[in-house]
Amino acid sequence: MARTRAVDFEEKQRGILASAAAVFAEVGMEKASMSMIASHGNVSKALLYHYYPGKDALIFDIVQTHLTELESAIEAADRTDVTPQERLRLLVKAVLKNYEGADNEHKVQLNGTHALSPEQLSELRTIERRIVKHFSAIIEDLNPDLNKNRPLLMPVTMSLFGMMNWVYMWFRPNGPITRDEYADIATTLILEGVKAVR
Repeated sequence: MARTRAVDFEEKQRGILASAAAVFAEVGMEKASMSMIASHGNVSKALLYHYYPGKDALIFDIVQTHLTELESAIEAADRTDVTPQERLRLLVKAVLKNYEGADNEHKVQLNGTHALSPEQLSELRTIERRIVKHFSAIIEDLNPDLNKNRPLLMPVTMSLFGMMNWVYMWFRPNGPITRDEYADIATTLILEGVKAVR
């Protein structure tokens, strides 16, 4: 007879993922151990292994959950009834809002995927490509000639992701600007800069 899931299965799983992301972000993927993750999360090693057989499964689930939630936030914020300029601004704000409180998960995404299998990487890359395509379609609306003479759409799109993805390195909640203000700055840099790219 199949074992039924505990009522708090997903809550416990989320707690484990958050603890694992914190440990991975602090000591790195190689130095982190299942014992350290269990201790950080105040769970037994037996319970941890019940959910995840090893570090690679944890890393995959952290990144997959992070990307899936990011994609959902982007889809929820997107509005096709506004100008491409406003649409881009809304999506940049959605990304930066989604990144709030997720620095550990973001670090795992940027630094931990080398431990994953080709199949796991392929699954994550599929989500990443959908997210990038969402943005590149809007940027192409802003400047349809970006790919006319040279393939410049992707470099411009990835420049925007560079501004968003590395914000955790320097942004401070008590700093001189808010996340929304930085979202406006990043969007404006793209909106004004994309006009001049040929």
